[in-house]
Amino acid sequence: MRRFALLLGIALSARAETYTLTLKQAVDRALAQNPEVVMARMDELKATLGIRYASSPFVPRVDMGSGAAYTNGFPLSIDGSAPAVVQARGSEYLYNKPQRYAIEQAKESARGAGFASGEKSDEVAFRVASLYIDLDRAARLADSAKKQTESLEKVLQTVVARVEEGRELAVAGQEANVNLLRARQRLMALESDRDYAGHNLAATLGYTAGDVVQPAGEDRPAPKIPETEADAVQTALSASKELKRLDSNYTAKDLEIKGDKAQRLPRVDLVAQYALLSKFNNYAQYYNKFKRDNEEIGASIQVPIFTGTGVHALVGQAESDQQHLRAEMQATRNRILLDIHQSYLDIRKADVARELAQADLDLARSQLSIVLAQLNEGRASLRQVEEARFNEGEKWIAFYDAQFASERARWNVLRQTGDLRAALQ
Repeated sequence: MRRFALLLGIALSARAETYTLTLKQAVDRALAQNPEVVMARMDELKATLGIRYASSPFVPRVDMGSGAAYTNGFPLSIDGSAPAVVQARGSEYLYNKPQRYAIEQAKESARGAGFASGEKSDEVAFRVASLYIDLDRAARLADSAKKQTESLEKVLQTVVARVEEGRELAVAGQEANVNLLRARQRLMALESDRDYAGHNLAATLGYTAGDVVQPAGEDRPAPKIPETEADAVQTALSASKELKRLDSNYTAKDLEIKGDKAQRLPRVDLVAQYALLSKFNNYAQYYNKFKRDNEEIGASIQVPIFTGTGVHALVGQAESDQQHLRAEMQATRNRILLDIHQSYLDIRKADVARELAQADLDLARSQLSIVLAQLNEGRASLRQVEEARFNEGEKWIAFYDAQFASERARWNVLRQTGDLRAALQ
């Protein structure tokens, strides 16, 4: 069993592929191949086909068959019709108000399914953008951590040599070794994050979980967002597919209520029948005149007299659902307001952090240049150079964190305003 699992793992690894994509390519791929997006589109198609199903009773339907039977005595009925060699029956709704409301409800449900499909596409697009940013961040941090590890290895070598020469205490070597081990631990964690993020993004894009996606290393400009938070809120509330879907569901429930109440109204159906009767069913013995070919066309009129308590219960349930939808719409509006407010706060904090990180990085690079110049003049040691490089790597990590946090917050604003996919084009 273990051998089989090992062979299976080797086979899956052999088939795994690495895909290098830009952010736009990743989002385009997800919108076409992501399983959740595909399922949402199938739900939309199913809802659209529901309109045809609800409209079908108003289209003539003709059934043809046979009700042939052996008769001994008076000819009895077969499924409500006289025994016949050939039978045909056609029917069509002429006036059926509940079914008309059912058609309108199906149309509104299909409209709501369209909003749900677009909502899912926006959600997946933002998820892909977030995963891509996480992957890019993990890759850049792993590269910086690798350089830091290399610098600390050189520091350890220098310190060990100085300890052996008696120019440093043994504790200095221990400290350098601990710093190196700590850097290796962080490097391993970052490489693990990069590996998992690559597989996770691949699965989200519709590849297999064994495949890996890696960022193309492009320079992405900061996405443009509305100038003010108020503009973003106004755009988000007017463009929110979630609010439109809930409003569509509310309208569909209103049509359902009207359809339930319309069950008290009369119904008129067009009915047509044909029967080819046989002589061996004793018709001539019991009727004064026997005719083999028989036709009938007319209307079936039904007038409800007492509909019972079921209609009131259905109306009450639908009205309760409407109240639930009203509360959900209010909660959604509040969540949109809070999410946008939080995103703008995150942007401001990330911009300040990035400005600080940029200044700190510039300072670290200047300090490294000074130490390198001192090294050439013999006034600085290799250990000091590597420590300066390690410090520069720390500043790069802080800068990347602030940069990616600001980018993610901006994409979140565009997700709320419905402009995320357009911004990637």
